Amino acid sequence: MMAPAAAPARHGRARAGCDVSRGHDVLYHLAIMNTRLRMLVVPAVILGVILLVVAVIYFVEPAHSLPSFFPGHVSATSAEANHHHTKHGIAALVVALACFAFAWFQTGPKAQKAGPAGSQA
Repeated sequence: MMAPAAAPARHGRARAGCDVSRGHDVLYHLAIMNTRLRMLVVPAVILGVILLVVAVIYFVEPAHSLPSFFPGHVSATSAEANHHHTKHGIAALVVALACFAFAWFQTGPKAQKAGPAGSQA
């Protein structure tokens, strides 16, 4: 039986792990990923505000006064009608804070390429 031939190198690059241009490719993909994540800042803030409102509703309203599409809504005649869903409120608050933290970190300064050692701008 014949051994399979080695696959040809793509774009003139060797298949060995010593490819010098690979670092440039990684930086390029990280820059694209950072740009895509920056586009999520506005939706993250909107979602955070909505979840903050949901958390306040869970803290303030008893179970029978919750909107019918909220998890934990019960009828007014139920035994848990005057129960407040504090854990639901805490969960909504934690996710809202996570959305705000994501938006905050994504709006920070863009990463700069490191220049030669010892050089200052």
